[in-house]
Amino acid sequence: MLRFSSISRGEGNRVTTASMPQRLLSLDVFRGFTIAAMVLVNNPGDWAHIYAPLRHAEWNGWTFTDWIFPFFLFICGVSLTFSKTRALASGVSKRNVMLQLWRRAAIIILIGLTLNFIPAFTFETLRYPGVLQRIGLCIIVAAPIVLWCDLRGQIAWTFGLMATYAVVMLLLPISDVSGVIAAGALEPGKDVGAFIDRALLNGHLWVQSKTWDPEGLFSTSPAVATLLFGVFAGRWLQSASAPATKTAWMMVAGLLALWIGVILDIALMPINKSLWTPSYTVFMTGWALLSLAVSYWLIDACDSARVRTLAARIARPLEMYGVNALFIFAFSGLVAKMLGYFKVQSDAGTLISVKAWLFAQLSQLPLSLVNVSLLFAVLFNLSMLAVAAFLWRRKIFIKV
Repeated sequence: MLRFSSISRGEGNRVTTASMPQRLLSLDVFRGFTIAAMVLVNNPGDWAHIYAPLRHAEWNGWTFTDWIFPFFLFICGVSLTFSKTRALASGVSKRNVMLQLWRRAAIIILIGLTLNFIPAFTFETLRYPGVLQRIGLCIIVAAPIVLWCDLRGQIAWTFGLMATYAVVMLLLPISDVSGVIAAGALEPGKDVGAFIDRALLNGHLWVQSKTWDPEGLFSTSPAVATLLFGVFAGRWLQSASAPATKTAWMMVAGLLALWIGVILDIALMPINKSLWTPSYTVFMTGWALLSLAVSYWLIDACDSARVRTLAARIARPLEMYGVNALFIFAFSGLVAKMLGYFKVQSDAGTLISVKAWLFAQLSQLPLSLVNVSLLFAVLFNLSMLAVAAFLWRRKIFIKV
């Protein structure tokens, strides 16, 4: 079920509630940045006119857009660590904490399926995988690992998940859509993950591919590792080390992860978001660590109170996004679907979607089509920010 809570602002830049100690404002800001980026890249005015960084890499490689999903999972890992610590400190048993996490994950999965159900409203072609579904599955798998394994066990699980995935993907022979049997074919629809998805979810995969899904079942395994890397970052942030030390080592770890990710890209498997390869997992963890380190230093850790206050003020819109992240994610997806579903009459007398009509109006501006498409995405983002600001001012924080 959804819960509505009221968060009051404590002294300085930190946010507190009556039931829990200080929380990291920088994590809310980082989460808000990720949501804002997601809204931007998911809502161009015209998918045929998009700047390259605002679309996913066609297959191997990466763009700015390929940061977003792993950032979500990394942040989930950091948050899971804080939630676990608070719950256990308040006397909740590990079993009940796990059940609470699983209930939350189930709700997230249900929200994702509901969004996929709209606007066709048919189970025959309902896409089962999705962004929220993968987040929920990752939480379900990671929860017992985080609760019952010590640090060594968590590290073993993290690298074990990636290693097992790599071995299976590279060595297990499977048949592709055409019936050709091969091992290590890391091309669209030819990999082990696609084979599994077709066997278990045939007819319920991504409509643009039909034979594979970028959020498929098997590639969820290394995605869990992304979440667990966030757990390690959360443990480090909870440590007794000085804020400057925490920041410095997150920066070092982030640069090291980027370096290792590039090596894995060359020596093992290419950086590939759709396959969620180990190189992609480690490489994007590097970017997540660097991004969180910058946010943490400016907003929570800097010795200068003036810098912290100024940074928090500048980042306030991102904080508004961050404290209602799941709601904005789901609501923006629903609004985007409705803009494409409802029809209005065009100047030519034909019925077109509301989105197409709005894009046509903006196209009358003296801008190139790619800039009109970007303007549409920015305006859509600002409308979602207005919703987030409305909730913020009324201290409405929607949780699951």
